[in-house]
Order: sequence, then structure tokens, then C-alpha cells
Amino acid sequence: MTGTFDFNNDSHRRYNPLTDSWVLVSPHRTQRPWQGQQEKTSAGGLPEYDASCYLCPGNVRATGPVNPKYESTFVFVNDYAAVKVDQPPYEQSGSDDDDLKSRLLQAQGTRGTCFVICFSPKHNVTLPLMSVPEIGNVLDTWTALYNKMKTETTFRYLQIFENKGAVMGCSNPHPHCQAWCTENLPSEPAKEFTSLRSYRAKHGTCLLCDYATVEQQDPIRIVVQNESFIALVPFWAVWPFETLVLAKSHTASLVDFSPKQKTDLADLIQKLTIRYDNLFQTSFPYSMGLHQAPINPVEDETQLSHFHMHFYPPLLRGATVRKFLVGFEMLGEPQRDLTAEQAADRIRAVEEVHYLLK
Repeated sequence: MTGTFDFNNDSHRRYNPLTDSWVLVSPHRTQRPWQGQQEKTSAGGLPEYDASCYLCPGNVRATGPVNPKYESTFVFVNDYAAVKVDQPPYEQSGSDDDDLKSRLLQAQGTRGTCFVICFSPKHNVTLPLMSVPEIGNVLDTWTALYNKMKTETTFRYLQIFENKGAVMGCSNPHPHCQAWCTENLPSEPAKEFTSLRSYRAKHGTCLLCDYATVEQQDPIRIVVQNESFIALVPFWAVWPFETLVLAKSHTASLVDFSPKQKTDLADLIQKLTIRYDNLFQTSFPYSMGLHQAPINPVEDETQLSHFHMHFYPPLLRGATVRKFLVGFEMLGEPQRDLTAEQAADRIRAVEEVHYLLK
């Protein structure tokens, strides 16, 4: 077939150098009709305090402890932690050199601890409805927890993440995130370290520093930026309105931020999440997480680390239609319809004043 290839209309694959993977892009499918599942939108109108909420100040949690009447952030050990601090060690017997079972059926015991971090005493706010200083308090709390785990434990990694919205499996609407601290390096950051190490060995530079440079030279995928950070729809995005928040300078972790960087990150998080909510005029669901230096790094991990955040929102065509990773995406490779550039255009086009505050 003759003609010029059109990235906005022709199917193609895009490479993700951070995870060494590919995504199929099918922009010609954006007009297909939808008769599938539609999600319920948030009811809204939550009270500032809910007597039945396990996370509100002064309330009794499910397992019996009473929350203090906190006025800012509040951190506690998760009552239903995914990993245990105290448990018997496990060492797998046998060698994969001479034992077929040991070669194929591998397991590791893993210890750790999990935390819940309430963003605010108010039951009815989310990050886009909080002020920059209030989000700054959240960043300070994350930083303090990182430092505490670094100095008081031998665990390897602290994964901070937020599941926002019932569609993302969040069991309580009170604004909060979680932090899981484990003695192993989880698979996703481990894949990124493999790619970061390979890139530096081949090119002598940081993959994410170079990527930030490329995106700023032609900012068609950048949606928000300030002096210290950029938020962009990555060239290789899988989720329709996925964004990547990148430090503009090579900064390894929260503890390395200057006061200005912390303020700039709080400001960018507020602006990005307001745009998310305004996109479909709903409390925009997502899974969000921080990737940074391990709390107890080995070898070259600190040098390789470049602080960044991933936002993975599921909404596709509106407040009630979400993307599913099924079929070809489970058995072949991830696929998206909307191009990263089209998604960035749509996020940039909305206002930075939250629709509920107009």
C-alpha cells in the first residue's frame, strides 16, 4: 500500500526502555461502539467526618485500636499487613543443577511491614482538593517514613502507593495511601533497575535523565511542568491517560529533595490530579506509586536511581467506561487505542481550577 504512515491512524508498536517491553497502539479503533460494562460514578457529597469510617480521627479501627484525633497526616501499621515482621525463615532445599523440582518450583520467605498513611483528617477530600502545603505535609510524611525504615530496619525497599477509587479496589474513601516495606526488591522496580543499569553501561548516562531531555525538546506529551518536575504521558503508555512524573534533575529519592523540590512536587501533584478530575468531571480513579532508591541499596542502585512516579488511571471514554487488560493484552502484549499524544492533548486542554470549586 502506498502513502505516508500516520501515527494518529495506523497501528504500530512502541518500545518501553524502562521495562524492556512493547505496547501495541491502535488509534484507528477509537471510534468503535461500546456496549460493554459501565462503572458507577462516585456518589459524592461525603461528610467531612464519618463516624463509621475506620480511618477518621478518634474512631475505632476494625481490629480495636482507636485513632488519635490527628489534625494533619496519620501513619499506622496496617492492621491487615501483606507481609509479616516475625516469621520462621525459609530456605529452599536442593539445587536447580540436579533437582528438577527445585529448578521449577522456587519460593522465598519474605519479611516486611506495611503502613497506612492518611493524607488528611477530612473524610471528604482527595489530593486534588488539598492545598499545596497540605500535599507537602504528605510528602514530608513519606520522607520521614523512608528515613525511619532506612535507619531502623534491614529491609530493602519501601513501595509507597495509592489506590484511588472503588474501581481500583480501594476499600475506604478516606484519603490515604499505603507503604509496603519488604526485605526483597519487588519485581517492577527490579525490572527498571535492570534497564537503567543496561542503559548506563551502554551509553554512560541515565535513561530517565535522557528521556526527560527528549520530552522537553518537543513537549507534545508533557501535561504539567515546573522548575523541578515534569508530568507527561509517556511515549510507551499502556493505560489511556497514564502519566509519568519525572524529576528534572538526577535525584535518587525523597530524602535528597531540596525544600523547593518538595514544594514543586506538591504543586505538580495538585495540578495533575485536578486535571484528571476535570477530564470527566469525576473523582478520577488511579493507582499511583513512587519509584526511588531502595532504603538499603546494594551495588550501584543509588547511582542508578532517578525519582519518578507512575499514575495508572483506568478510565477510557468517560467517567463510566474503563479499560480492561484482557485477551490479547494478557496473552500477547498490552494494547491501547488513544495515542499518548492525543491523551496529553486532552489532559492539557482542561482547566487547572477544580470543577467542584467553580
